[in-house]
Amino acid sequence: MFERSTKLGSVWVTLKRSSLKSKVQRNKLATAGEAIEYRCLIRATDGKKTISTSVGPKDHQRFQASYATILKAHMTALKKRERKDKKKPAEADKREGSSKRLKKS
Repeated sequence: MFERSTKLGSVWVTLKRSSLKSKVQRNKLATAGEAIEYRCLIRATDGKKTISTSVGPKDHQRFQASYATILKAHMTALKKRERKDKKKPAEADKREGSSKRLKKS
């Protein structure tokens, strides 16, 4: 999905905590005193195709590491942001202010 959207397009990734059980089932487990295992529901879409998966707590670290590797590999398509230099205008204002003080005196 990242490779298809390199030239043009975006990929949206959402992560959500999920128990994969309904509210009724969760309430029954909570009243019984049983622990509820929460999983991470991951969805990715490029506007046309959607993929999703569920990751358990044991596999979470491994998934995050591989996801970070994929993100780093495909960050090359991003455009660099044009930054305005803030120091130069500030220095120019200081110079103008000092010359105005001299003229007033």
